[in-house]
Amino acid sequence: MTNEIDRHLGKRLRQRRRTLGLTQQQIAEAVGVRFQQIQKYECGANRISAARLWLLAKALEAPVGAFFEGLSEEALELSDEDESKRRQYA
Repeated sequence: MTNEIDRHLGKRLRQRRRTLGLTQQQIAEAVGVRFQQIQKYECGANRISAARLWLLAKALEAPVGAFFEGLSEEALELSDEDESKRRQYA
């Protein structure tokens, strides 16, 4: 289950990677995962842990906060609702 925050982080990850002209394979090697995992991060299918986000930020020469830029309060509220629904059915 993805939420707005996961999709936003993935979008920002893809934008930064492309800006630097790097492939998914290059980023994957830099952080110790397979390129398929980067694909999943970029589409928001998998959540990025705090530790992995820190490694990605380092590999992409960007502050961690850059991945959260542009994230609206509305998206945060929707994500909170998604999380509470998920917990109800878990």
